[in-house]
Amino acid sequence: MLKFDRLRYRLLPYIYSLAGAVTHESGTMMRALVFDFQADSKAREITDQFMFGPALLVNPVTTYQARSRPVYLPRSSDWYDFWTGTAFVGGQTIEAPAPYESIPLYVRAGSIIPFGPELKYTTEKAADPITLFIYTGANGAFTIYEDEGLNYNYEHGAFARIPIRWNEARRTLSIGKREGAFQGMLAYRTFNLVLVAKTNRVGFSLTPAIDREVRYHGEPITLRLP
Repeated sequence: MLKFDRLRYRLLPYIYSLAGAVTHESGTMMRALVFDFQADSKAREITDQFMFGPALLVNPVTTYQARSRPVYLPRSSDWYDFWTGTAFVGGQTIEAPAPYESIPLYVRAGSIIPFGPELKYTTEKAADPITLFIYTGANGAFTIYEDEGLNYNYEHGAFARIPIRWNEARRTLSIGKREGAFQGMLAYRTFNLVLVAKTNRVGFSLTPAIDREVRYHGEPITLRLP
């Protein structure tokens, strides 16, 4: 329970951004595989796996005392084991480990997932630094959404977005110009970058090794990464 409570708070920049997309763009947070993989006939048959946002493939374990379960990885993407960083080719069913303290969780190649600092409650402190886990193998994009978090001022335009893109061929990460503003917004922030690749297995950690630190002042930045 503590492990997943800590993970939930670290994932708040991702989760809150998804919630912002629901409000402003009619997005969805949890969805059946057919939403994302309409051309994959196998994915259309899956009823016990779901996507949590664009990046995370969640695979609940519902069989008593099971310590593994079959997981289908849709074929339009390659995938990474969230916990170990091991890469898998899409379009196959694997027997995924499901230890007592965890569940099978996979990340689509090309995903950018923002993780915030350790928190005990949501308003303890601002989400800084943000650690960007970049799952290479395909182009990717994610937009970080922020607002005051305590009221309905976002309905009147008090919010900000930071667009982030990964170009696989050029090996560049672009953090775009911040759009919008709200009271209490950080003037600048720190992004810590973690690159996950087939040749660089990086599983999720509360204290990951950082590949690069970036100071961001709201203006566009493009970085070439190894």
